[in-house]
Amino acid sequence: MIDHIKKLGPGLLFAGAAIGVSHLVQSTKAGAEFGFGLVWALILCNFFKYPFFLFGTKYAFSTGETLLHGYKKIGDYVLYIYLLLSIVTIFTIQAAVTIVTAGLAVELFDFNNNIAIMASIILILCIIILTVGKYKLLDNFIKIVILILALSTLIAVGYATTDNMVELNFNQIFPDEVSGIIFLAAFMGWMPAPLDVSIWQSIWTKEKLNLNNKIKYKSALFDFNVGYISTVFLGLCFVTLGAFVMFESGQTFSDNGSEFANQLIKLYTANLGENVKIFISVAAFTTMLSTTITCLDASPRAMSQTLKLLNFKKISGYNTWILIISIITMMIFLFFESEMGSLIKIATILSFLTAPVYAIMNYSLVNSKFMPEKFKLSKSMKLYSILGIIFLTIFSIWYLTLI
Repeated sequence: MIDHIKKLGPGLLFAGAAIGVSHLVQSTKAGAEFGFGLVWALILCNFFKYPFFLFGTKYAFSTGETLLHGYKKIGDYVLYIYLLLSIVTIFTIQAAVTIVTAGLAVELFDFNNNIAIMASIILILCIIILTVGKYKLLDNFIKIVILILALSTLIAVGYATTDNMVELNFNQIFPDEVSGIIFLAAFMGWMPAPLDVSIWQSIWTKEKLNLNNKIKYKSALFDFNVGYISTVFLGLCFVTLGAFVMFESGQTFSDNGSEFANQLIKLYTANLGENVKIFISVAAFTTMLSTTITCLDASPRAMSQTLKLLNFKKISGYNTWILIISIITMMIFLFFESEMGSLIKIATILSFLTAPVYAIMNYSLVNSKFMPEKFKLSKSMKLYSILGIIFLTIFSIWYLTLI
């Protein structure tokens, strides 16, 4: 067991990237607005997306390549599709997670200056960790962050369930109003994470194998499952917090990133007491910090590899893309901070609509001649994957018919 724990890495990085906006923002809002009524959506999304995230680990381990290298073998057009979708979303996503992280840091450390300054400080610290320490430091850092996140979240849930004697209602709800349907799409789009994070997972798996080529597939699978199960469990925790503390409270959240963070902490504190403020603050801050740093690592890695594979080598440097993303991120939250809620909604809905595309691409790759025979999919996994593609496609088509 100790040996398995030492080999944990990419799976926890996946958890760090996934447990962010989808959990702190979307899962909390789901609990606040619908109680436990959208647990069905959380469970189904995690269940049907699982194989397509797993394929990132499976392909990287079996071939020593990332999913991007596999897309290249299918055809350059697949890489261009990925490049286009990434450029549309990466800057908005990085800005969204950074500004919420900064808002929580202001609450936690009682920082009274402009929130843009705090956001800049967080970005600079992340850049230092990534450029100086590289993957190895990130690997060790995220283990500490996830541990703090899990413990503080569990303590907060414990307070919520013991101090609030509300009547539990587990009746499942399917929203029928336009606003509810839009929220459902956003909730499912990033639960547990956008499917393009499977590409990040393959990149991190390859990096881990570069550091330790003696890792067995069983250990890699254990690592991924630990990370994935953690995202599901903590998603349920944040729904529980939202349901116990905010459901039918009459509170509405601001679309402003810093104001949202302030509202979140104050609402939890008002309902659970000052004793729990530090646990909620630490849980929320570590949630978003893990997402901020993993996104700032993965997006440049993915952009760098994509551009190299497409022979745009002059603009394909990892450090170059960290700098580009950081600068544009700062510009977004300087000029569009008040619209952050709308930007998050656009990004999450786009992730929801593109999920079937990534699912088909990943399934096609691991079910192709490029996959080593030893790691070919079983009949049951093929059926599981096809059912997942059908589920994601039907929901995307259904949503498009309503807007």
